[in-house]
Amino acid sequence: MASKKSAGILAGVGAALLGLAVAAPAGAQPPVPKAQGIEAEGYQWNKMEGEKVEALGLKGDATRGEEAYEVCSACHLPSGAGRPDGTFPQLAGQHSTVLIKQIADIRAGRRDNPIMYPFAVTLVDPQELADVAAYLQTLPIPTGNGQGPGTDLATGERLYKRDCVQCHGNQGDGNGEKFYPVLAGQHYEYMLRQIRDIAGLRRRNANPDMVKVVKQYKDEELQAVVDYMSRLHWPERSTKQGG
Repeated sequence: MASKKSAGILAGVGAALLGLAVAAPAGAQPPVPKAQGIEAEGYQWNKMEGEKVEALGLKGDATRGEEAYEVCSACHLPSGAGRPDGTFPQLAGQHSTVLIKQIADIRAGRRDNPIMYPFAVTLVDPQELADVAAYLQTLPIPTGNGQGPGTDLATGERLYKRDCVQCHGNQGDGNGEKFYPVLAGQHYEYMLRQIRDIAGLRRRNANPDMVKVVKQYKDEELQAVVDYMSRLHWPERSTKQGG
């Protein structure tokens, strides 16, 4: 059964999935903020400020986080698996630090995501942000993610090992301390959309170091490396982790 908090907004999720125009989930919401991002002079990636710092300093409670996640599960699924077509990303097993950063960036308007924003702001405070991130990290990474066509995996592997492995790891396990996301189990179409946005400076909270790398790629190279990434597996987090 949905919690009181989520019960009033889940109907709107269903309408959104059907492509219908819906109001913000919790009633009228204030305008989406617009924090400065990579387009601004002096942009500092992952600057330690605001509610992100508060949430990172708190111990997340996975039990409370499970309840808070109810408002997210209609899109990202109860398993956290998202959608293989890449409409919604896979969240299960992601580093809690990465989740906190990305949600805080959406809430601050540094990462533009108008679909997610009304749901992200239902997290009432940094503690609830820490709780839902802790819960998602405990979920096992599902199998059966959306993968690419497999037509040029040799190129994808070469590019990944040359440019990506030092941050995202051999298994796509990322680095929680450095806020580098888990790629293992993530959907091809989602990652391709994100890497194109990063290369084109449309993802405004992007790491400039990554922008420098991927903006040099031809689109067929972006497709190849993402195809390879969509086939990465991290067995240690494919089984349920402790809270």
